[in-house]
Amino acid sequence: MEWLLNIIYYVVPFLILLGILVFVHEFGHFMIARLVGVQVSAFSIGFGKELWSRTDKKGTCWKISAVPLGGYCQFLGDADASSTTSDGGAQELSEEEKKKAFPFQHPAKKLAIVLAGPGFNYLFAVLLYTMLFFTLGTFTFPPVVGEAVPEGAAAQAGILKGDRILKINGVEIKEFADIALEVGMAADHNVDIDVKRGDEILNFKFPLTEIEMKQSDGSTVKEYMLGIKSVNNVEVAHQRVSLPRALFLGFKEVGDVTVMTLRGVGQMLTGKRSSEDVGGVIRIAEMTGDISKSHSIIDFVVFMALLSVNLGLINLFPIPVLDGGHVVFYTLELISGRELNEKVKDYLFRFGLALLLALMIFATWNDIVHLTNRWFNT
Repeated sequence: MEWLLNIIYYVVPFLILLGILVFVHEFGHFMIARLVGVQVSAFSIGFGKELWSRTDKKGTCWKISAVPLGGYCQFLGDADASSTTSDGGAQELSEEEKKKAFPFQHPAKKLAIVLAGPGFNYLFAVLLYTMLFFTLGTFTFPPVVGEAVPEGAAAQAGILKGDRILKINGVEIKEFADIALEVGMAADHNVDIDVKRGDEILNFKFPLTEIEMKQSDGSTVKEYMLGIKSVNNVEVAHQRVSLPRALFLGFKEVGDVTVMTLRGVGQMLTGKRSSEDVGGVIRIAEMTGDISKSHSIIDFVVFMALLSVNLGLINLFPIPVLDGGHVVFYTLELISGRELNEKVKDYLFRFGLALLLALMIFATWNDIVHLTNRWFNT
């Protein structure tokens, strides 16, 4: 019976979440393609064997496929769903068909279609945040300890999961992001922390400990840290805001998430953050299940908005195969006025695919290690 509950709490919400985000992303490509007159041959949620399909009046085959870990939007003239190469028979298309085929479009049109996927992910996140701000009011990520790392200073001093941090060195802490700021400013690496545990207010005074962080070259660097992680839920302040204000806050939140994500990626590349934080679909499924099991629908929607921003941003990275790789190629074609050599593009796409597969394997390994540690620690 427990396995059935785990499917309900972990698998089902994850598939719903992923399905929505993939649909939004691919629908962005679809809408702009239709708008600029490019024929969409297929629109699929999932990969692999076709489970259901329907072809509309404009010749687009809408599909639901067996492997629900992604999707694609394929255009007329493409040899594959990623639009990396042209169909070998594209030259045999009629002149009328070539006007609607992707390979024969002006680079500006191709660029618009490619950017639409990440763009729709961003707009979807703005819409979700705006809806939350307008209907519920402002919300924050509370300064509550979700996990105290065993070797960290906080855990050694006696701070526990669920403790709410009120003050650090006399400075009031309103949200989780404030913690890192005050810890980083702590003189002589000592902290004086007030926490709320149940109805009690407790005070802890202790020195920060150095935690080793891996660098990109394999070496390690030590940083003074508390050694705590946040919870996944949000707190609603129920302060009513107008629709224009909610829209402004929605854009601001998306911008903040983007900056935070880029900062995290930069820290991993420079070794300031451990590469163990890199996670894949298993980690996302785990987090989705934890939120579905222990938190509210509001937390689920906030998590969906966060992932939508991350999906849009990651797809803009200049890696061949991802949308960002296409953006680089079509921008170069737009500037040079001629199409890049097909062999060069093919080699670059193969390199991009190999890099992406390596990252996926690495992320999956991290996920397995993380889950194993979680099972043995519970």
